Amino acid sequence: MSFKRLTITPENGTGFEVKYNPEKYTAARSVQFAEIAIPGLDAPVVQFVRGQSEKINLELFFDTTDQGMVDPVTDVRTLTSQVYNLMAVRSDTHAPPRLMLNWGEGGKLFNSTRTGEPWCVLESASEELTLFSPGGVPLRAKMNVSFRDAWTIDQQLAQTPRQSSDRTKVVQVKKNQTLSEIAWQQYTDPTMWRPIADTNHLANPRLLTPGMMLTIPSLNPNPS
Repeated sequence: MSFKRLTITPENGTGFEVKYNPEKYTAARSVQFAEIAIPGLDAPVVQFVRGQSEKINLELFFDTTDQGMVDPVTDVRTLTSQVYNLMAVRSDTHAPPRLMLNWGEGGKLFNSTRTGEPWCVLESASEELTLFSPGGVPLRAKMNVSFRDAWTIDQQLAQTPRQSSDRTKVVQVKKNQTLSEIAWQQYTDPTMWRPIADTNHLANPRLLTPGMMLTIPSLNPNPS
């Protein structure tokens, strides 16, 4: 079995391997609940609000002493800057790039139950410089980095269970999609487009804007 290094690959960019794999990492995720106070009860009712993204925290190690410790030396920040640059805003998206983490045979770091390894973003990075050349050039560094998964709306709508026709749900309109097509997908009946149009107060049901969110009403007036 060949030795595998952690690889960080930005979307539409060139990835890089870390020279030293982390000794450990932590994965954490939570969900948000709201407490609904009802007079007369001993405790509030807990109601689910939304899920929250998963986070990966790990420590990366960088060292350039194998290239010598006497000036001229290699500044370790030439390596750590690769990580910092992952938080730089791109001109085409006006946001830092999404990333893919890959490590080992399985390649999966996130514990998400969704299909496939998610894109993520680098949320934070802190650097500690621990060794210097006689001339004061940093040669060794530790970085604590935090990645957060970054699923798109399409990915979440495709994989989050919302397929029961007796429950209200929300869908995103795709390019060239019609209301009849959405009715077929949600109710298996293209003629049931009118409840969707009425619920969303569509002045012209034939004019749908790609990306708009539509509420799909329940067909069961008294869902159990």
